[in-house]
Amino acid sequence: MAFQEKATVLGCPIEYRIGAQAKKYTLKDNGFSETSSGNFQLIRPLEATPQSNQGYKLKITIAEDLKTLKMSITTANGLKSINIFSDSKFEMNQEKFYFLMDGMISRGCFEKVN
Repeated sequence: MAFQEKATVLGCPIEYRIGAQAKKYTLKDNGFSETSSGNFQLIRPLEATPQSNQGYKLKITIAEDLKTLKMSITTANGLKSINIFSDSKFEMNQEKFYFLMDGMISRGCFEKVN
């Protein structure tokens, strides 16, 4: 998956871009860690409940220049992308995804595109 100016997870109707006010320290303050290649990465669990043991993870990577990003929701081992928007049984996962993204939008990390 290549870096793009706008990105979304598989099946999500909303696209996101990096906020105009986002800086390296903004990302670090919001849980992103700097990778060895200089990019910024955030990995957050998206389990519906702590007992569900689904192991889905939201993975967001922002390029070093803070202009492009890529994002996905993966299985526990991170090897396979999944679509939590394909079935109503993932409704709690969808709510958690939107909650995490809305929090980062309010802190200036991201903006909604559409």
